[in-house]
Amino acid sequence: QVQLVESGGDVVQAGGSLRLSCVGSGVAWTIHPVTWRRRLAPGKPRELVASITTSGGSFSVQDPWKGLFTVTRNNTKNTVYLQMNHLKPEDTGVYICESVNYYGQGTQVTVTS
Repeated sequence: QVQLVESGGDVVQAGGSLRLSCVGSGVAWTIHPVTWRRRLAPGKPRELVASITTSGGSFSVQDPWKGLFTVTRNNTKNTVYLQMNHLKPEDTGVYICESVNYYGQGTQVTVTS
């Protein structure tokens, strides 16, 4: 079993930045890829935002966040980060990390205009 806990969400003005963290624990989660997802409202699907490989050697970011968000991981700290730059109001949502089909509870990001 894998436990994932996100943090770092906040209310920020448009153009600002945030860094989200996802701390994992449990069986061997550091040997699996991790994804960041966003949920706009309860009951809505979690859309893929970004993903990172097991080693952290490469990551991918989906449009429209490409070039604005980056993903890193520190396996010695059991943590994956989502760096969010040039935030827009449409980036608002609950950001959730996922690994091995386990999901955290998410952290709320609100971007004001």
